Amino acid sequence: MAHILIVDDDIQISEMLTEKLETEGYTVSAAYSGTEALMFLVNTSPDLILLDLMLPGISGEKLLLQIKDIPVIVVSAKADVTDKVELLLGGAADYVTKPFDMQELLARIAVQLRKNTSNSEKNLLCFKEISLNTDTHTIDINGTTIKLTRTEYAILKLLMQNQEKVVPKLTILEQICSDTPDCTEDSLKIHIHNLRKKLKSAAGKDYISSVWGIGFMLSEKS
Repeated sequence: MAHILIVDDDIQISEMLTEKLETEGYTVSAAYSGTEALMFLVNTSPDLILLDLMLPGISGEKLLLQIKDIPVIVVSAKADVTDKVELLLGGAADYVTKPFDMQELLARIAVQLRKNTSNSEKNLLCFKEISLNTDTHTIDINGTTIKLTRTEYAILKLLMQNQEKVVPKLTILEQICSDTPDCTEDSLKIHIHNLRKKLKSAAGKDYISSVWGIGFMLSEKS
């Protein structure tokens, strides 16, 4: 289930939200100042943040500017339209005014989490056991993260975008030329060899097939 971070210095509100969200099945963490929240985010990336503005330490407005790639719902007593507009333009995904209706807040949380999941899926390429995230440039095979060079990543991404199709050598070379100064057929063979070796080591299968005289394709071989 999704992980939600509550950033609010009002302990009563924080505990009330925590209890309700946990009842709904969410994993919940709490921070009681902007500084504490920032320290939390160094090591943890929740799926959504509920952010109050009037916080000790770093203010909610300043904290919002430092949060990247996590939907933030501002939950604040500030009801001025100008404040809302500025925060929404500044990166907030939504704005809820205190006092709030719990059912409305739950609905707004569900909407943002659904949007975030949809965006994540768009940035994920999958083939058999291989998952490639085009946002984080990470490759996962059966739960294990595989380390690739920039060039190997570029080759695998291109092959995964053209699964079960032959990608000509010239096309691959044109795509990887920004990742390596050595754009030749000989260097391509070396990159493909190394990529094959890493994938096979992780999954026990050779996923890349050579089509003699033409190019390469991503397919499953026993």
